[in-house]
Amino acid sequence: MASCMVAARVEAAGLDPWRLGGEIWASGSRLEGLCFSGANLVPLRGQRGAIRAFADRARRHGRSCSSLVGRAELVLPLWEELAPSWAPAREVRADQPLMVLAGPPRIAPDPLVRPVRPEEIDRYLPAAIAMFTEEVGVDPRAGDGGAGYRARVSELISAGRAFARFDENGEVVFKAEIGAMSARVGQIQGVWVHPARRGEGLGTVGTAAVVERLTALGRISSLYVNGFNTPARRTYDRIGFTQVASFATVLF
Repeated sequence: MASCMVAARVEAAGLDPWRLGGEIWASGSRLEGLCFSGANLVPLRGQRGAIRAFADRARRHGRSCSSLVGRAELVLPLWEELAPSWAPAREVRADQPLMVLAGPPRIAPDPLVRPVRPEEIDRYLPAAIAMFTEEVGVDPRAGDGGAGYRARVSELISAGRAFARFDENGEVVFKAEIGAMSARVGQIQGVWVHPARRGEGLGTVGTAAVVERLTALGRISSLYVNGFNTPARRTYDRIGFTQVASFATVLF
């Protein structure tokens, strides 16, 4: 579950770096250590020796990733190794509970949450940009004017993995995505409620609707949340999620 993003990519693309969008690094004769290096640096497993080996390789390559993310017991030691030579991190989120739900939600899902249609991207995109900016702290349109982010959102919509509730004026009041989906697990991301509609429970029943979709597809639902985000954690508890591990993210 902690490696859903990497597993989904490998299942879809194999190990060819060009198709995978990165490389799988291995350490040890029996692959005791594994790490994905792409847009994100994701340590997957390994003891301290493997972590040092991954740090050495990352230093030689130079930092090209936008974040370091994964299980906290792997990410934080890797960052400890890399911090002296890499530029200062913009933010270190050391406590992000990884939560899972195997089965349907405990509460009734919002029947108005549905997959976003391709022709609705221009109505959906402003909500996606607002969510990303609020969560990550940077505008995803920076650098290329938003072309890359629009393409990623369009890809999720085309795959049927972007969900929203639209109000009577056609504005998005709730959104969420299944960012990665492996053979066993779907990772929910980008949960967002319009600021004017917060406090109405839309995030709870909306996320439950996405869980219901994953359950119908035979997948376990997973997500991770910042430890300091008490309201979100309460929401996920109500839906039926339980914590199974801790993630950490280092943002550059």
